Amino acid sequence: MSVAEARERIAARVALDLAPGEVVNLGIGLPTEVARHLPGPDGPDGRGGGPAEPVWLHAENGMVGMGPDAPPGAEDPDRIDAGGRYVGVAPGGAYLDSVTAFALVRNGRVRTCVLGAFEVDVHGDLANWRVPGRTSPGVGGGMELAQRVPRVIVATLHRDKAGGAKLVGRCRLPRTARGVVQRIVTELAVLAPAGDRFDVLELAPGVEAADVRAATDAPVAFDRVRPWGGAAAPEEGATIP
Repeated sequence: MSVAEARERIAARVALDLAPGEVVNLGIGLPTEVARHLPGPDGPDGRGGGPAEPVWLHAENGMVGMGPDAPPGAEDPDRIDAGGRYVGVAPGGAYLDSVTAFALVRNGRVRTCVLGAFEVDVHGDLANWRVPGRTSPGVGGGMELAQRVPRVIVATLHRDKAGGAKLVGRCRLPRTARGVVQRIVTELAVLAPAGDRFDVLELAPGVEAADVRAATDAPVAFDRVRPWGGAAAPEEGATIP
């Protein structure tokens, strides 16, 4: 599987866990690709039947109701996300000053955030803002999102560019937040930190348990595996494992 195919698989799977009407922040990088997989009012086949209310995408630089990337020729320099990408806006979307946008994070109105990761450990600790020795623009809004949003989903490739494990027993890189990650979606599996291990909740098509074990630098358990695409039930809310 190519990196592009792996990213596509991850983004499509994360989209299944986002509920219509929910306010969601998508982090910079791979998480932004989730926007392309959210159903619009015309439904997945263009024949209608889409959700009555969209997933409301939030950008901390000042937007609720953000759409996917703007198509070529429709770029508007006044309509960008927090990473500087040109984006669209959904019907009913709103522009905000950044103070109000961050207030939505701090008062719990943003219910879910999808973040990338350099490392996640079995305790749910997240490291996603700095690798020592590399230039970093700063933590940005990621630290506040990780600490203040009730439900944190990590969307990441299972291994880094050098082939090292991103899912580890204990984070070795500077932490963004401790004990916040509830769900991890990679191209191999959906997993949940369980304190002393990762619980595998779903295996991707064609993936075996041995593949996940080989790519993970921590114990993994397979007692809770269900079919790929088993989106979280609405009543699970912020307590999704």
